[in-house]
Amino acid sequence: MASLVRVLLAVVTLWAVAGCSGGDPDSPSKESAAADSSSSASSTRPSAAPEPPRPKVGSCYRLAYRQALAPTNTSAPRPCATPHTAVTYAVGELDTVVDGHLLAVDATRVRDQVAAACPGRLLRFLGGTEEQLRLTSLHAVWFSPTLKQADHGQNWFRCDVIALGGDQRLATLPDRLHGVLATEAGRRAVGVCGTAEPGAPTFTRVICSAPHTWRAISSYDVRGDAFPGTEKLQVLAQSRCKPAVKAQADDPLDFRWGYDWPTREQWQAGQHFGLCWAPEG
Repeated sequence: MASLVRVLLAVVTLWAVAGCSGGDPDSPSKESAAADSSSSASSTRPSAAPEPPRPKVGSCYRLAYRQALAPTNTSAPRPCATPHTAVTYAVGELDTVVDGHLLAVDATRVRDQVAAACPGRLLRFLGGTEEQLRLTSLHAVWFSPTLKQADHGQNWFRCDVIALGGDQRLATLPDRLHGVLATEAGRRAVGVCGTAEPGAPTFTRVICSAPHTWRAISSYDVRGDAFPGTEKLQVLAQSRCKPAVKAQADDPLDFRWGYDWPTREQWQAGQHFGLCWAPEG
């Protein structure tokens, strides 16, 4: 979830919505130690530092918002039956050799590999469609080894899924996220909802498992390479969202609807779509 992105960074401005209303399998961790003894001496060579454990798909973590934004993470996993805010859905190998030269794990070219790999793997884990993913609070974040871990031979990248629960806050995730978008109940639980109508002073995006009054029910694409500007985006949103909400309304002659559009920051980070909203219940 383009220069995309620590997708979460896009999603940060992300939650300051501009809106209006109208009527891979992992390998087991490795540990190595070397201790050679001399047949003629009582002293031994010091043991090498143990190699840090490799992340595992399916591991759960209790990350804070700022930790999810960081390029590395050394938090220990926790049982998924306990409250957690991140789940590892993919682990892969970094390609750190370019033209015969070894790149550092924090090199821009290496980090760009991860930024390209993780978002594309999210739907494989969640199931569902791109449209259904847009209507959720779920987003991909990713991590690579620290320089110290890289010195110990670690060459992995880790993809986690998180849910935004409000302004600069992560939501607690359901016990099971694998395939969550394959069912209506799952989609509703992790959907993106609002505490008020879009554009209202009290509007805040929340995960739909939290108290809310509005829900995003569809999305629309914004074409083009350059940011269209707020006025054009508002006109486009109105033309797309009113009929979309009307089609799902109980009474097509009497319904309320809302919309939002990507901010300039979100656009530059790769989010080229907006959401259509309807009151919940």
